[in-house]
Amino acid sequence: MKISIAIALFISTSYLTTAQTLGKMVSKGKELTTSSSSSQSPLSNDEVVSGLREALTTGAKTAASKAGVTDGFYKNAKIFIPWPAEANEMKDKLVKLGMQSQVTQFEESVNRAAEEAAKSAFDVFAGAVKGMSVGDGFAILNGSDTAATHYLREKTTASLTEKFKPIVKTAMEKVRVTEYWTPLVTKYNKIPLVTKQNPDLEAYVTAKAIDGLMLLISEQEAKIRKDPAAQVTDLLKKVFGKK
Repeated sequence: MKISIAIALFISTSYLTTAQTLGKMVSKGKELTTSSSSSQSPLSNDEVVSGLREALTTGAKTAASKAGVTDGFYKNAKIFIPWPAEANEMKDKLVKLGMQSQVTQFEESVNRAAEEAAKSAFDVFAGAVKGMSVGDGFAILNGSDTAATHYLREKTTASLTEKFKPIVKTAMEKVRVTEYWTPLVTKYNKIPLVTKQNPDLEAYVTAKAIDGLMLLISEQEAKIRKDPAAQVTDLLKKVFGKK
């Protein structure tokens, strides 16, 4: 009698376990079917490349519009262009000589030059984006939140610098950067025993202007990757909405 009861219990337990297992398998199958039927078609490499270009173009346009206005650089702590680091000793000595206001005027003029340059930046960046070939599009898509911006910087900084320099030069002339700088460096270089200073301001402003714009582009890229509201076109939704 005891053996019969044990066998019955074993059969009952085995049946219940099997039924639960089958239930889970059926449920999982439904999930996979639903997922498969609701998913979008796979992204092609062309779509990924186009999506990345569109994201960078959108980011460049946003960056240029933010930076290319009065105080776009000067009052944005993230991209503010400070006194050249290699001339900090010069700055300290000039401040001690009571020339803080002139130092401030120079810093403002440098940032105004970058703001002027930023007004023309979009065309420069857009051209670089259009000419970009992304063989490893999926690697960039699945990389960090700023992988595309990093790729853009890595591949285009040299050409951007070359294209940007004349823009910055014109901007510097417009806001009279050298008119603020020349008296300062002349005054400093007359101090006995100091190392003479005269940094290449054109190169400095160019590099800092590009750095600032790239930072703003990277912020926009990260936003496009994460925020559906920033995915303003169907292509951006398809490429970045899948992540």
